[in-house]
Parts: sequence; C-alpha cells; structure tokens
Amino acid sequence: MILSNFLNILFPKSCFCCENNLLDNERCICTSCRLKLPITNFHFDNNQSLNKLLYGRVPLVHGTSLFYFSKNGLVQNLIHNLKYKGFYSIGTELGVWLGNELKKLDTYRDVDVIIPVPLHKSKLRKRGYNQVSSFASEIAKALNVPLVDDVLLSIKKSSSQVKKNRLRRVLEVTTKFKVFDFKKLENKHILLVDDVITTGNTVELCYNELNQIPNIKLSIATMAFVN
Repeated sequence: MILSNFLNILFPKSCFCCENNLLDNERCICTSCRLKLPITNFHFDNNQSLNKLLYGRVPLVHGTSLFYFSKNGLVQNLIHNLKYKGFYSIGTELGVWLGNELKKLDTYRDVDVIIPVPLHKSKLRKRGYNQVSSFASEIAKALNVPLVDDVLLSIKKSSSQVKKNRLRRVLEVTTKFKVFDFKKLENKHILLVDDVITTGNTVELCYNELNQIPNIKLSIATMAFVN
C-alpha cells in the first residue's frame, strides 16, 4: 500500500474522461465524471431504442447500451482512449460495470454465449488488440457464460468510420464477416458485444452471417449508443 501510494505520487493516474488525477480508490474514471456520464439504463427500463433502430433488419431479443454517445463528450473521450491510445483497462472497467448490472436481470439469464464483434486481422495486427474483447470478457464472467471469439471472424477490412457521417456509413459498407463453425452456436442465445452502435450496419452484417446457424437468438450489448 505504501509503495502504491508512493508510485501514485510520482506517476499519478489520470481520469480517461477529464484527465484530472485519480484518487487512490478511483479506477479509470474519477467520481465526478462517473456522476456526469450519460447512462442509458436501457436494460433496467426495457427501453426499445436498439430494437427500433434495427427493426426490419435484425430481430433482437434484447438490446442495451451502457451510455449515450455524443460528439466531444465524456464517452467519446473514454472510447477514443480505449480504441486509439491503448488503454485496454477502460474496456475491462466498462465490462465490469455493465456485467454487474446485467447479471441482476432475469431477462439476460438465458444468454448462452458472448461474442465480441471481431476486427479484421490486419487491423488487429496494427492496433494490437480488439477494443471490444476486454469489455466482452467481463460481461461473460458476470453472466457466467463462455466468450467465443473464434467462430465469427472479419474477412474484409473496413476503412475508418470516425470522420464519416451517418449516410456515408450506410452507403460505404466494406466490412464482411463469416461464420466458421456452425455447430458451436446451434440453438444458442448469443449476446453480440460492440463498442458504439450508430447506424446498426455492423450488427446487421454480423446477424446476416450468424442467422445461417440453426435456431439462434440474438441480443446485443454495446458501450455506447448514438442517439
């Protein structure tokens, strides 16, 4: 404890939202920012926003996001630090947060397997990690179900979506996915996990592949939802 406190003085840890120094009992996000984060409470309120977004494209059992996403907001800072600056612990922290909430609900107790939306191998090689993996892993631990990341794979690389508006994201679909082991997911309720859902295109592409598997059900959980 003494050594930890000493190291914190020499090398203070900063909040990934506001960049202020964290206190000893704070992890990743300071208490002030935690209170300001735009929480959706979709899973507690039975909110149908994601079902409406994907209506006619993906039949969801359940859909939830932890936060609302807004440009230049605290959530954008968090996810930017996770995706592009290598702060993998953010995904872990958010996965623990959402996982602890979902495990309290009867509606998520019939989930059989967690699948993180995959990255193409070239993007994975460049970034060094899938930003969704730690988030998905903690949700899997909380729900006590397996994490499966070797069945749904990305087979075509997408260009960066950061600076594209919503219409261009709809028109420029360049990511393709493929399922490589149908039997592993037969008759399963899958919880597909991603970082941010905007147009729903990625979820739809994943579903189109997963739907070839006999008798699956699909729910989704994301870090953030662009309202």
